[in-house]
Amino acid sequence: MAKLLPLQSFSLQETEDGYRLLVSAIGGESLYVSITPDQMDDIIDSLENAMGGEAEGEEDDGEY
Repeated sequence: MAKLLPLQSFSLQETEDGYRLLVSAIGGESLYVSITPDQMDDIIDSLENAMGGEAEGEEDDGEY
């Protein structure tokens, strides 16, 4: 299993085939990851769910 290190920085660049993500950890090496458009959609959905956002297709009824 990979060692868990605190995030230092990240950057995302669009490529012809999708995206390239650079992740750097404090006390660790940097890692480039290739991401397909479908994977990026899954990442965005996961982040929205983690932040308590609305799932795609749900509507806000305006009540708080």
